[in-house]
Amino acid sequence: MSFPSLLRRRSLIVSVASAAVLVGCSTDPDSAGNSGSPSVSARARARAAQDSRGLLRQYDAVLAAHPGLAERLRPLRAEVAAHAAAFEEGAASPTATGSPSATASPSASPTVPADEKSALASLAAAERSLADRRAKALLDVPGELARLLAGVAAAGAGHAYLLTKGDQ
Repeated sequence: MSFPSLLRRRSLIVSVASAAVLVGCSTDPDSAGNSGSPSVSARARARAAQDSRGLLRQYDAVLAAHPGLAERLRPLRAEVAAHAAAFEEGAASPTATGSPSATASPSASPTVPADEKSALASLAAAERSLADRRAKALLDVPGELARLLAGVAAAGAGHAYLLTKGDQ
């Protein structure tokens, strides 16, 4: 991996962490004006859970197409599942978080590249893209949810690195 790439990844992680600290410094973790309303938080949690479930489907598709990657991908997939559960745990009702996953499940499974290196690159791109979206979203939600989004975004950036670290 090139030095500029490492700097970009480090910069993303530092940005996410800095934003989490700033959001966490509010006097009331749920006082974010209109953005702190329960409906905004509930929608953000539902979206984050749905995104994590979608990423899980991508991991499952890669594992099905490339079983030789199981040892490398299993721990990362388990973390993504834990992230989905964490977002679903704080949701207002199980029905609200259950329905996006239920409606998303019947959709066509993700396309997986034929070779392992491309499949890993595809997963890394998905992790990176989701981490970026979460880093942006954390600015619009109250404290605890922002901290959760920041932590999960940082983990996603770490996953992207781990998925591509052998491709130097």
